[in-house]
Amino acid sequence: MFDDLYGELIIDHSKRPRNCRAMNDANHRADGHNTLCGDKLRLYIKLEDERVTDASFEGSGCAISTAAASLMTETLKGKTRAEALMLLETFHAVLTTDTPVRRDLGKLVVFCGVREYPARVKCATLAWHTLKSALATTIESTDLVAAEPYTPVLVTTE
Repeated sequence: MFDDLYGELIIDHSKRPRNCRAMNDANHRADGHNTLCGDKLRLYIKLEDERVTDASFEGSGCAISTAAASLMTETLKGKTRAEALMLLETFHAVLTTDTPVRRDLGKLVVFCGVREYPARVKCATLAWHTLKSALATTIESTDLVAAEPYTPVLVTTE
């Protein structure tokens, strides 16, 4: 029953992703690309006084990658930079090791079953690795205006 509920949450966030938009006033941004399956995203973070006040993304990817980015951006809002990075470490450990599932992950626990499919772990963690890159650099508002706009790439498989 829980697997069904988790599956429904992933499907919902992949079909109707939250925070899927460009953010003109972001002060942190990074691009992520999963070369194994073609998932791509651009992550936008607005950090004020070391706290995430807004997070969004745009891109193209599989259901797991899109749902992970959507749930991540929801989860990050209100967290400090340190809390966001700690959440990244916890999430990654749960997906890549035998670390017991932690209930403090909230809705992110829906991805815990992904660790049974190693090829899909990269899909679920792409947004999180991109977050680490985004938080490591600061951009000026003029950089966003001058930056090349993000163009999603349609990837088809046969």
